[in-house]
Amino acid sequence: MTYVISNIHGNYTKFQSLLSQISFRDRDTLYLLGDLLDYGEGSMELIADISVRLNVFAIAGEHDFLAARMLKGVDKMLTSGARPDPEFLTEMAEWVQDGGQPTLDAFRALDADEREGVLDYLEEMTLYEEVEVKGERYVLVHAGIADYSPDGELDDYLPEDFFSEPLDASRRLIADATVVVGHTPTASGRIERGEGSIFLDCGVAEGGRLACLCLESGEEFYA
Repeated sequence: MTYVISNIHGNYTKFQSLLSQISFRDRDTLYLLGDLLDYGEGSMELIADISVRLNVFAIAGEHDFLAARMLKGVDKMLTSGARPDPEFLTEMAEWVQDGGQPTLDAFRALDADEREGVLDYLEEMTLYEEVEVKGERYVLVHAGIADYSPDGELDDYLPEDFFSEPLDASRRLIADATVVVGHTPTASGRIERGEGSIFLDCGVAEGGRLACLCLESGEEFYA
């Protein structure tokens, strides 16, 4: 089976609950649609878990993309004692205020090898995935695709293009595919479907639920 989850935001306990509910097996495939980190206390446990699973594929969200840069700077300070420039400190303060504090604290508690493993994983996250399930094509991204053109290639878009423009539920973005996203919490607190689109973020960062969708059956799971 093929499953999708988005916006875990460090809620490792709820992530484990979902894996248990779906009886996740080695022959299954799971795609994580960004914002794995921040807000929750379990970001580092989550990365340690999924980084050794060959059937879990992570797509970057804006929190992951920013955290990778911030944590790389922190690692440099921890290993070399280098002093950060004021611009970096300002950006870090903003990140910490926007949910990054638990991620920073957990990262600092790791040893050098563990920190290197986390950074490698974050820097290798993709910006999108394309999958076909039961003859249906799905494009998996974090938020949307800014200024999307059917004549272009997804590889030509910048990282910010996948974070900056939330998908419009009333308008089909890609003619021959369903676009699956997270990023924006649904009003209902459940998985919602739009015109050629599926929205997975059920607001776990704000105390809501973590959602998982099976693409083969359409079955929904919540924790």
